[in-house]
Amino acid sequence: MNERNDLIEMKHTNEDLKEMQSWSLERKIQVTQTRIIEWYNHYNGQVYISFSGGKDSTVLLDLSRRIYPDIEAVFVDTGLEYPEIRKFVETTPNVKRLKPEMNFRKVIETYGYPLISKEIAEKIYTARRCPNGRTAHKFDESNGYNTKYNGRYSLLKWSDLKDSNIPISHKCCIVMKKKPLKEYEKITNKKPILATMTVESALRKQAWLRNGCNAFNSKRPISQPMSFWTEQDILIYLKKFKIPYASIYGDIVEDKNNKLYTTGLKRTGCVFCGFGSHLEKEPNRFQRLKQTHPELWEYCMKSWDKGGLGMKEVLEYIGVKYG
Repeated sequence: MNERNDLIEMKHTNEDLKEMQSWSLERKIQVTQTRIIEWYNHYNGQVYISFSGGKDSTVLLDLSRRIYPDIEAVFVDTGLEYPEIRKFVETTPNVKRLKPEMNFRKVIETYGYPLISKEIAEKIYTARRCPNGRTAHKFDESNGYNTKYNGRYSLLKWSDLKDSNIPISHKCCIVMKKKPLKEYEKITNKKPILATMTVESALRKQAWLRNGCNAFNSKRPISQPMSFWTEQDILIYLKKFKIPYASIYGDIVEDKNNKLYTTGLKRTGCVFCGFGSHLEKEPNRFQRLKQTHPELWEYCMKSWDKGGLGMKEVLEYIGVKYG
């Protein structure tokens, strides 16, 4: 096999992404809706919107229903959503609700906490189960991985975490979100449209560079027609078209540099997720949770043997302030 095969198979380049991110909102809307139409037609309308109730998927749903008013939205009711998100989903028409087999506490008990990043958590999870394997050796400073695994997600930095007694894994999203959706797709034969964007993670960027917006030939075909959008695009769209969105974000206002921001939360996601929390400036997600939703915060921090999630001790171990 050609050692440059990965490069040859790339559908886009970094330069393509930068150019597309610089487009006007009007052009982004046009291209995104074109990708949605291509996806819809390719699968004869057997598609759905993966709807989290967050602002990104709210924009995607609006873009899609301007073309196909009856397109179905699917919401995975994990129990990890903010109450305001759940309330907003309830007011949105034609939303199918799915439930995971496990709740979050059971996922922690079975697999472990979601900490640091999906990549690090997976490597820790793998290394613990194969202590003599290649992944385990990557945590060893003597094996020459200093330069390859440095920076904010350094394996060496989290070597002590690997050797701790804290259960850690990357399985939460797989069990609670992806599994119910995949089962739904198997039953209905519908293909998903997601609101993910390349600015959110390196993995999503690489997926777009490799497959483009519509990954027709992937093992699990997925459309991500907003991949080249930015956070500002989302906020401008919501404000310009006066689209209703979950109240937890607060108002959309302009700062002194003419950039839009939300007066409430910037991102929602899963309430108790620990991924990336070590990178946040104060007040971080858990400190804000204490102020905005004290009952959820209490449950999160309550010790495991008293029926809570036991995250107080976990966050202390990784140096994340929580109160």
